[in-house]
Amino acid sequence: MPRLRILHCPTMVGGNPQGLARAERELGLESWAVAFNQDYFKYETDEVLFAKRQSPLVREIKRWRLLIRALIDFDIIHFNFGLSIMPQWIQPSAATKNEHPSLVRRMYRGYVRLFELRDLSLLKRAGKGVVVTYQGDDARQGDYCLTNFKISPAGEVEAGYYTPQSDQHKRKRIARFAQYADRIYALNPDLLYVLPSQAQFRPYSRIDLRDWDVVDGEDSGLEVPMILHAPTHRSVKGTRFVLDAISRLRAEGVAFEFTLVEGLSHAEARRLYQGADLLVDQLLCGWYGGLAVELMALGKPVICYIREDDLKFIPQQMREELPIINATPATLCDVLREWLTIRKHELRDVGRRSRAYVERWHDPLKIAATLIGEYKAIVSSRRQRASQ
Repeated sequence: MPRLRILHCPTMVGGNPQGLARAERELGLESWAVAFNQDYFKYETDEVLFAKRQSPLVREIKRWRLLIRALIDFDIIHFNFGLSIMPQWIQPSAATKNEHPSLVRRMYRGYVRLFELRDLSLLKRAGKGVVVTYQGDDARQGDYCLTNFKISPAGEVEAGYYTPQSDQHKRKRIARFAQYADRIYALNPDLLYVLPSQAQFRPYSRIDLRDWDVVDGEDSGLEVPMILHAPTHRSVKGTRFVLDAISRLRAEGVAFEFTLVEGLSHAEARRLYQGADLLVDQLLCGWYGGLAVELMALGKPVICYIREDDLKFIPQQMREELPIINATPATLCDVLREWLTIRKHELRDVGRRSRAYVERWHDPLKIAATLIGEYKAIVSSRRQRASQ
């Protein structure tokens, strides 16, 4: 079988598709990662499709050219964030809903509604494999979270973040992908409640562990531990609970330092990660994020809310080796106090176990090797059907 050609698109916040594409290339595939836009995190990617201040017409021409490339040059199209190559309809905000749309705006909205996800059926008819990986709010639905989870972002985010209309639109898009995708993956286990039954959990594969050496804090002695919190969205990550716990512990006179990382590029933020002794990751979603993987790779312990019921979606050995220090918004202050005082001497051991955990479960080369088997099965199945 000739070398498989994989297109990963679009790449966005988090760097997971880029890391996977690099690993696949190292294992012999022709993988290419395309971002639609470059954001302030500035994760490296193979190609950025749209330039800044580019006209909508030029952008759409580039979008259709990418679709043509997908049809001609690739065997598998691995979509991310529940997006395809075609534009996505976005619910008008309260600020813009009452605006009188211009003719151009009305035409563009009609264009989006007409072609949204239509590339999926075209790719399938052309014999291409279709894979999609969901990461978080691309599938997470406010109504489901409020009904089924005691702790979730849905009760914390600002009005309009989740709406009945956006929840329903996500369900329609998920159903469309379920109709055409050969494989569906989720990086967060809570998403598997709202994805089709054939969807599978996959660990984050964002970082090359050879570029992330353990930072040994032996000289510091952890007399004054440095706590770090780096939210991409405060309400989703539960930042107010972190700040409240920090304020209470300072009032008690507990010795520690605190760094809140926001608005920096990934390279700038990484320099701050080096000096942390303890990460407080997200407190509402029920699983850890890509940031936690990076800090664990540096040998740093991580506090995060882990929803016990979601662990049924995780491989048993992965569950057993999970080094995350569990905390809810209600228990965070007590958990921090314990680990900053009577259990402070255990932090390095948790950090060492965290690095070993990442090496076992988040190595992109191991994850890519598993996916290559899936890709080959998809291509083989399609060729068999085509020959019948």
